[in-house]
Amino acid sequence: MSGEAFWRAKPMTELTTQEWESLCDGCGKCCTIKLQDEDTNEILFTDVVCHLLDTHSCRCSRYKDRSYLVPDCVKVTPDNIAALAFMPSTCAYRLIAEGKDLFDWHPLVSGKRDSVHRAGMSVRYRVISEEEIVEEELPAHIVDWVR
Repeated sequence: MSGEAFWRAKPMTELTTQEWESLCDGCGKCCTIKLQDEDTNEILFTDVVCHLLDTHSCRCSRYKDRSYLVPDCVKVTPDNIAALAFMPSTCAYRLIAEGKDLFDWHPLVSGKRDSVHRAGMSVRYRVISEEEIVEEELPAHIVDWVR
């Protein structure tokens, strides 16, 4: 390989498991509860997150068991990323699938694990657990994350 970043040098389908997993910037936006506007089909993000999200690290506290514990948790793969309209526009998986490059705050670019938090691009300390509200309150929690 020429020294070019792996996400630029290889198709998504050829990434190793470790490379694929490292694309996650740890923003936690994919773990927010989303609503869909019935009239426009627009995806609306909330500041309410899955109960498994560690709101400090913005990582799943039970990552390996998440699909079992949360049956509607979607496993992002090279085969399904293009169809996952609910993924935030800043998501590395989505960016790469759309032929775009990673932002300078992405840990793979910055070389710093917490750069996503320092850039204000994560949900760290700005969310509440789904266990703290009732579903009827979700519309009051719609937010416009920088996407």
